Amino acid sequence: MLKILFFGDIAGSPGRKAVKQELPKIMESEQPDLVLANVENLAHGKGVTVKTIEELMRAGIQGFTGGNHVFSKKEFSEQALRKYSELIVRPGNIPDTYAGSTAVKIETAKGSVLLGNFLGQVFMDRQFPEAVSSPFSGVDEWLNSHSEKFAAIVVDFHAEATSEKIAFGYYLDGRVAAVLGTHTHIPTADAKVLSQGTAYITDVGMCGAAGSVLGVKKELSLKRFLTGERVAFDIPEDASSAELSYVIITIDEQSAKAISIQAVHKIVGLR
Repeated sequence: MLKILFFGDIAGSPGRKAVKQELPKIMESEQPDLVLANVENLAHGKGVTVKTIEELMRAGIQGFTGGNHVFSKKEFSEQALRKYSELIVRPGNIPDTYAGSTAVKIETAKGSVLLGNFLGQVFMDRQFPEAVSSPFSGVDEWLNSHSEKFAAIVVDFHAEATSEKIAFGYYLDGRVAAVLGTHTHIPTADAKVLSQGTAYITDVGMCGAAGSVLGVKKELSLKRFLTGERVAFDIPEDASSAELSYVIITIDEQSAKAISIQAVHKIVGLR
């Protein structure tokens, strides 16, 4: 059996610290064949950089997915997406003018894993500056262009609306090993294997500061809601604890279908 560990959105330094601190224990207890993570919020809450990606690579993460904020550090993010194009996958249903790979193939001891990333359309018009094409037709084209045999195909669906996420999961049921929802930073209690063998969860959750609002300093989020001002958000770098959210998926590498999915969410003290 092929076992994959996937961390939800890693938000800034508290999320990076939590993952680095806890991953060795998870590796020892679960012994996954592949470790993946969503990193669109990796570098101080938005975007990625070479430095932050390499920090997680040293910690043991082998593949990375993006989202609507993955390009937020502009040239720094593009540099990371180009340098590690074989490890980082960006959304496949945005214009081709954006840097980065739309598919990443990772070799494991149990076979090759194909990793994909798509954005939802519902409410994303306020989240992303460019038009987002249909993830449904986009994933069809993507699968058709990667028709070789894989031990598993894993898709990170980065979307706002729960209805769109659930529909996307059913649309891909039996065609991929896992559809893992990201973006909202709130873990959902619906992890399951769908009838045709696809592991599904609406949102994995986040790895970020505890006592925050989606990884952001709660005082700043409250000020925006209470005053209506466009307050700049910031990450609580000095957080003493963090939320850690991830899923563990077991897959039959012969059929490339999921056997089980377990969702984990906990608060960990940061040392």
